[in-house]
Amino acid sequence: MPSTTVAVGSSIGLHARPAGIIAEAVVASGVPVTLSVDGGEPVDAGSALMIMTLGASQGAEVTVTCEDEAVLDQVTKLVATDLDA
Repeated sequence: MPSTTVAVGSSIGLHARPAGIIAEAVVASGVPVTLSVDGGEPVDAGSALMIMTLGASQGAEVTVTCEDEAVLDQVTKLVATDLDA
């Protein structure tokens, strides 16, 4: 399955606001997406709560995995963007 690793761009990590924005985009896409940190289990990116369990702070490397390349690119960009700005 295609995947991309990206650094978290949000200034205080993947907390409630950025996690909610990412989860909303994933649900709207209708395509399964997972996020994982090095050594961790993948979580459903359609759930803000599951995204927050990653504990990913700014600069942490997160792997985004999805069969749909367009959705993969969209979610990767969201993870890399400072969604707190």
